[in-house]
Amino acid sequence: MQTRRWKILPRQPQAEVFAQTLGVSPIVAQALLNRGIADAEVARQFMQPSLLMLHDPALLSNMGRAAGRVAQAIRAGEKIVVYGDYDVDGIAGTTILWHAIRMLGGNVDYYIPHRVDEGYGINSDAIEEICTGGAKVLISVDCGITALEPAQLARDRGVDLIITDHHEPRPDGKMPECFCIVHPRMAADNQKPYPNPHLCGAGVALKLAWASGQQFAGGNGKVQTELRQLLINSTSLAALATIADVVPLVGENRIITHFGLMGIKQCSLPGVQALLESAGLLNEKVDSYHVGFVLAPRLNACGRMGHAQEAVEMLTRATPERAREIAAGLEQQNRERQATEKQILAQALGQIAELKLDSEEHHAIVVGGEGWHAGVIGIVASRIVDRFHRPAIVISLEKGEGHGSGRSIAGFHLANALAGMGDLLDGSGGHEMAAGLHVKAGRFDEFRTRFLQYARKLIAPEMLVAELRIETEAELSQITKPLVDQFYRLGPFGQGNPKPILCCNDVELVQDPNVVGKSGDHLQLRIRQGPTAMKCIAFKFGRLAGQLRRGMRLDLAVEPTLNTYNGYTNVELDVKDLRVRM
Repeated sequence: MQTRRWKILPRQPQAEVFAQTLGVSPIVAQALLNRGIADAEVARQFMQPSLLMLHDPALLSNMGRAAGRVAQAIRAGEKIVVYGDYDVDGIAGTTILWHAIRMLGGNVDYYIPHRVDEGYGINSDAIEEICTGGAKVLISVDCGITALEPAQLARDRGVDLIITDHHEPRPDGKMPECFCIVHPRMAADNQKPYPNPHLCGAGVALKLAWASGQQFAGGNGKVQTELRQLLINSTSLAALATIADVVPLVGENRIITHFGLMGIKQCSLPGVQALLESAGLLNEKVDSYHVGFVLAPRLNACGRMGHAQEAVEMLTRATPERAREIAAGLEQQNRERQATEKQILAQALGQIAELKLDSEEHHAIVVGGEGWHAGVIGIVASRIVDRFHRPAIVISLEKGEGHGSGRSIAGFHLANALAGMGDLLDGSGGHEMAAGLHVKAGRFDEFRTRFLQYARKLIAPEMLVAELRIETEAELSQITKPLVDQFYRLGPFGQGNPKPILCCNDVELVQDPNVVGKSGDHLQLRIRQGPTAMKCIAFKFGRLAGQLRRGMRLDLAVEPTLNTYNGYTNVELDVKDLRVRM
């Protein structure tokens, strides 16, 4: 019955003393120690973050040069164009910079490429159009680090290109020749590395907006009061991007996300309010789950099924009425995306079964099909990874050429793997966990064979079994409402800061499980350990209904949650995995 490999982290001997110092449960102290937080003051800051803990944007290499040029362009009335990627990160970062530059009095416009027609990154045709339109400064958001030819074209046309990005540079080390590059993992020779290498594209854009405001105000470290409020508002956009782009929610990223989520319902941008309204979240406390599974898919849908320019319009120029109109359109596009995704996934699963790509022989999956919608294949790749826990590449084929998107597992660097197959590809880019690629005409089968061979060599069999990280073992009597309240203070949760999961050993199933859900996919369990009884919900475990019966003793991996019903709040356990004790 156990579906994953349980990794129960070792007990930390100092947890009891640490808990007394902090005034928290030893289980919470253990979770902090598991996150590498052993200093009491650091722990207090972790549980009570402050915007004052954000790093000075000047610590980013080339930030002074970039912000100085933006401020100069604003004063001179030069046209500035922000060129953003078509995903949530690019949309959010473009919005942040557009509002900041406009508030400072700048002449600013934006450009978002079409995912299918133009593809990822800066393209030369777009550069020509932007230059012809009179731009003097071009700022990329969430893209550009590999754009050698477009950067040269901008230089030849006399346009100062400022690249802000967080993706991997080219494997050959060549960098675009441009006005400057601002990247959280790249430092100039005379600068120390930025303290937060995990900033997403919108996070970098937020820093540039902040630094540009400082430069415009005279370079004394302060910004105008109106801009300061805009930057605080903009943490909501940066939070959406940070969660959606699945960058580690640690350090500065966690601070941005904490305040962004806390303030999103008060955000003054009509587009944000329209998005919340269309998603039915105006009366809900918005957390990481809502961003990842409700809001981000709507923003991404227009880039996948239509044009992401609409989402940027909703968040920038749109009136409240127009913003609601666009938000309703995003909702419709998201439904279309879901239907298309379901269809392609079914075809991909059939191909996997036919080719036995899920067998022990293969440590990765590569599938492709004629006419598969290029805007959806990345999500399909994610679904395949979730199901089979091995790297997956899904390729849309058209006249022999392939446009592909891949997702990976921990320990397998997808972008590096693709970089070594340049003879089969017209290009690739991305990072460790996600990448895009273009397969040369007629080379799909050869690419699949070589990629599977490469993955077989680098991926050990144990890496193909998903690991469940468990903070510590706990008795049911220890899992109380105060404990869960303290756990919530460790959020927001996501990549790099997972929700705490506990192991409850030797609990008794006191009644046969109840099958719940429209399709009977879930189980409701009632368990007891000594005098303590508790209710559990086991999502997606409905298949085990006939194998579990009253009186069985179980080990459970659970996420403690609070469930409020009819005004009463009780602790409930969300079962992540289980095993029957023999």
